[in-house]
Amino acid sequence: MVDAGIVERIRELRPLIRQNALRAEHDRRVPEEVVTALSCTGVHRMNVPERYGGCRTPLRTQVDAFAEIALECASTAWVTLSHAGVSYIAALFPDEAQDDFFTGPAGPDVRIGGTLVPGATAVPYDGGYRVDGASGFATGCHHADWHLLTAAVVRADGRPQEGPPQMLWLAVPMAELEILDDWDTTGLAGTGSNTVVARNIPVPAHRVLPVEPMLAGRIPSKANADDPFYRMPVLLLFCAWTAAVALGLGRAALTQFDERIHRRGITYTFYERQNEATVTHLQAAEARMRISAAELVAGRLITEIETKARDGEPYTPRERARIRAECGYLTRLCKEAVDLLASAAGASSLQRSVPLQRIARDINALCLHSFVNPATNLEIYGRVLSGVDPGTPFL
Repeated sequence: MVDAGIVERIRELRPLIRQNALRAEHDRRVPEEVVTALSCTGVHRMNVPERYGGCRTPLRTQVDAFAEIALECASTAWVTLSHAGVSYIAALFPDEAQDDFFTGPAGPDVRIGGTLVPGATAVPYDGGYRVDGASGFATGCHHADWHLLTAAVVRADGRPQEGPPQMLWLAVPMAELEILDDWDTTGLAGTGSNTVVARNIPVPAHRVLPVEPMLAGRIPSKANADDPFYRMPVLLLFCAWTAAVALGLGRAALTQFDERIHRRGITYTFYERQNEATVTHLQAAEARMRISAAELVAGRLITEIETKARDGEPYTPRERARIRAECGYLTRLCKEAVDLLASAAGASSLQRSVPLQRIARDINALCLHSFVNPATNLEIYGRVLSGVDPGTPFL
């Protein structure tokens, strides 16, 4: 399997994704047949090392692929990018751990989930750790083979330690984790982002990745250490992947609105077709311009990430903060476009069967994500521009 044509293969699955979008929202998880069909396109191989049969797909192609999925169902896109994206992190683990991940029953199509939400603790044990506790917002956990659990290191004797604890990613087979039935939301409802719980699970040392050195670009994988593809910072990659979902939702809203205005009028007016009204012309143009502006911002940050990885150039704090701000800003532009179109869609659009309402709920949820939130990201960038500490290590 190579990545050539992956966007086209995903495009062919859009009818299947569309048919199951309401079901995903109702069931609070993506149907298994949709996840399996997407695996067959090679989407889960995009960040897997080539020596395991992966593709190392260009970032721009990844964004295009995720956006195609989001055109029909943002929840499905979010689950897919989570699994494909966390595989990138898995490729930064020690090489022995990569053998565990990518040579198992699923091979390079393995689905690996994980979050940066620190809810568990890790106690040193037998050269590795014992991990105990919960990890919230475990997107796609129902379909994952592995989960990267974020945990804080604590002393075995329970005594407090000085300074902030060391944060680790610990790779745990999903079969060893408990999934809580606690995902019931109004947006991105189909992502199945339940809480997963580890109960005193031993994790060998080779399946542990310290978070701070990894974010700084120091990785234990000897095989991938000098590969330009794996020099792209994980947090900035997440900005690009998120952009794909925002753009897909914005484009989907434009398509839905265009279809509706040609077959309905404006109630209590003389307009028999909404597309004939001046107000509609203004709304359509304004929404289209906001999506176009978001596409330009996304294109810039994608180009910058790929170029710096290719040339081996470091990032300044200002550049990292700007890319994170751009992620939130383009998502806000897409949300403003969606809100405008949804408010002009008429009361009949309140039916759950009308995709525009789900699109509006999903992009609102996306803007609430703690790493995407436009206001927070603008503040961080403004702090850096003003010469003060950004107030977060997550750049």
